[in-house]
Amino acid sequence: MITLQGLTKKYGGQAAVDNLSLTIAAGRVTGFLGPNGAGKSTTMRMIMGLDHPTSGQALVGGRAYADLAYPLREIGALLDAKAVHPGRSARAHLRALARTNGIPVGRVDEVLETVGLTSVANRLSATQTSSEVINRRRLSGRCRSVEEGPGGAGAATDPFTVLRLGTS
Repeated sequence: MITLQGLTKKYGGQAAVDNLSLTIAAGRVTGFLGPNGAGKSTTMRMIMGLDHPTSGQALVGGRAYADLAYPLREIGALLDAKAVHPGRSARAHLRALARTNGIPVGRVDEVLETVGLTSVANRLSATQTSSEVINRRRLSGRCRSVEEGPGGAGAATDPFTVLRLGTS
């Protein structure tokens, strides 16, 4: 579970994220949607410990990301699709991540099958479509998300939900 409590990030006097509180249930995938400057990347960077909040906290399984012994066993994120070497396939990239994080390499093929990407897993990452790149975010094995359906938070049954930020 990911918990954001009063998460705020200011640059100078400008708030990029302003007092964001939410709980993201385990086993779900989250996409953030909003206009430029809504705080999507900043929020993800704070969850992943790449930026420090001005106030509030972001916890993964009740702990700060930096305190996780094997973070990729807990949370997966792709903050920049260009972070994957263009000469490496998604399968090769995920296998390298698995090896360096104590995750059984066989888990990669299990997850690729689960998310329906086996047929494209050997393509070089530079040739993959944007939807395939987005789907790669699902491959950590234990993804998290927030549901925002017509019945409110937690009402949707679809495991893929978008969290809207910076919209009224």
